[in-house]
Amino acid sequence: MPKLDESRPFIPVRIAVLTVSDTRKLEDDRSGSTLVELIAEAGHELVDRAIVPDDVARIRARVQGWIADPAVDVVITTGGTGFTGRDVTPEAVRPLFEKEIDGFSIVFHMLSFQKIETSTIQSRACGGLAGGTYIFCLPGSPGACKDGWNGILKWQLDNRHRPCNFVEIMPRLEEHRRS
Repeated sequence: MPKLDESRPFIPVRIAVLTVSDTRKLEDDRSGSTLVELIAEAGHELVDRAIVPDDVARIRARVQGWIADPAVDVVITTGGTGFTGRDVTPEAVRPLFEKEIDGFSIVFHMLSFQKIETSTIQSRACGGLAGGTYIFCLPGSPGACKDGWNGILKWQLDNRHRPCNFVEIMPRLEEHRRS
């Protein structure tokens, strides 16, 4: 069970959510809505939300815009991580990564395996860092979004989580650019 140091004040992070889909609109985007609800419940700030089709250039452009925006700390995408011809989110986003967070995919698959067993291999969930912004790509189902949030991101985006978390190192993410 994750440990929180309740003596530390909670620091909300600013999150943008991107749904990748050729068919969804805000009204029927269950995965994006799930993430929005979980983000709010955790006390974080949703700074933007968008839906783009399964198109490398459009996905990449939206994520690049958020990376360049100092008001965005974290980008979470949902959808496009499978193997069909239209699933291109990792191809769009991975080239933006300055550093890949390999453990995100590993832990996501460990959690997913507990629920859907070997079917988890059909996801290419991934995470990385670009321009001081965390980026996480989740599958397009509400269940996968819940697993990724409740099992990993909820804790790593909480500065009270011990022994370590993503929030406490945010001030140091761009230190290589300052020299």
